[in-house]
Amino acid sequence: MKHTAVFALSCVLLSGTAAASLVDDINELRRKGCEGRSVDVPLKPSRELDAVAQEWSRGGGLRDALTRTGYRAQNSASMRIEGARNESSLLRALIGNYCETLTDPTFTTIGLVQRPGEVHVVVALPFSAPAVRDAGAVSNRALVLVNEARARPRKCGSTSYPAAPPLQASALLTRAALIHSQDMATRNFFEHRGSDGSTAADRVTRVGYTWRSVGENIAAGSTSAEKVVDGWLKSPGHCANIMSDKFTEMGIAYATNPKSDTGIYWSQVFGRPRG
Repeated sequence: MKHTAVFALSCVLLSGTAAASLVDDINELRRKGCEGRSVDVPLKPSRELDAVAQEWSRGGGLRDALTRTGYRAQNSASMRIEGARNESSLLRALIGNYCETLTDPTFTTIGLVQRPGEVHVVVALPFSAPAVRDAGAVSNRALVLVNEARARPRKCGSTSYPAAPPLQASALLTRAALIHSQDMATRNFFEHRGSDGSTAADRVTRVGYTWRSVGENIAAGSTSAEKVVDGWLKSPGHCANIMSDKFTEMGIAYATNPKSDTGIYWSQVFGRPRG
């Protein structure tokens, strides 16, 4: 989430400026660009983000407004202009003070509210988790990314690891991973120990996997295989699991719950079968 800045200008914002017209003007600024940056894709108006802007205008930070309205965003930023004399001076203030935000291609939606003498604008990339029907493709992609990482020597924190043989997909380990992801999503918690007190080894055993060694990575909030694997590789402990040659198989699964703290929960389970 980006920080909010406030810029005070002289006189009073014209109260008759229509919200739809202002959105069109902001998108035109976005298209024309500034400081060598421009974006061809327009921001889409969002009633939900209008509600966020309305809540933010009442006081407090953008994060608080997002929480109070229940809007879930992968990324968001806010812009506030006070005292513009007319629409032209408002737009000059936006482009002069918020060029980077206006031309950020990751933002796709916009909401705003006008009050006497000021306008509050919120832009966001809405949270979008992969669909359940895509679980197989996402799992396969994660396995490819993990094996690409294992194919080269890598440093995890201060420890160096040689290249390791590729992992094979395991339906049983994927089942164990899904059980834990669903548990975290349903009960809105994030830790390796399950709500019933189970460990990763317990869950692997329960699904019928006869193991010699077991490991587990978990993550929350990542919305793609690329993001979750990248996050694990940047964390020394998780990276060490990915690079460990004591594991030969892997399962990965995610579960979503829009009402939970992070929206999506991932479990990656490693194993080496006995025998």
